Amino acid sequence: MLAPAAGAYAHDGVKAAATPATAAPGADIDIRVQGCGEASGTAKSPAFVADAELTGRDRGERPLTGGATLRSGLQDGTYQVGVVCDGHEHPDAGTVRVQRHQPSREPSHPAAHEPAHRPTPHSSPVAPVRAGGGGTAAFAAPMAPGVAQTGGDGGLGTPYTLVGLGLAGVAAVAVAFRSSRRRAQE
Repeated sequence: MLAPAAGAYAHDGVKAAATPATAAPGADIDIRVQGCGEASGTAKSPAFVADAELTGRDRGERPLTGGATLRSGLQDGTYQVGVVCDGHEHPDAGTVRVQRHQPSREPSHPAAHEPAHRPTPHSSPVAPVRAGGGGTAAFAAPMAPGVAQTGGDGGLGTPYTLVGLGLAGVAAVAVAFRSSRRRAQE
């Protein structure tokens, strides 16, 4: 006799499967039911916060699907899932397994001769961060036509420094000229 797949049992030809088959308390799961002749049904379990409404198409040609949320206070274990469809109840249609802590993918005790290599989180940057206009100017600099690209790690270079100083000088002269014109008009 063959055992059915984990999380799925057949009762009167109605079979329910939970995805994932093992979930933590409070998790959302999907329910898939095969074998119902109607286009709707309900999945029930003591593990669910509320009954799961199931819907489908083609009146039994395709599986019914729905979603459920597991109760947050559940103990580890396997819980029965019942289905109501075709006008009657299928009490043992499937199961869902509840497990509080999922198994770790890392070995719990690394070999003594192999150090555990785990990345350490940094709470602050470990290198200077280029941010704001100064950081983005370096990315825009190669697109400036007719200007030699002499920048290095220390900055953008002499041509950009001179252009910047020239523009600042022009702006200072424009402000001074406008201020003197206002005073003359008053």
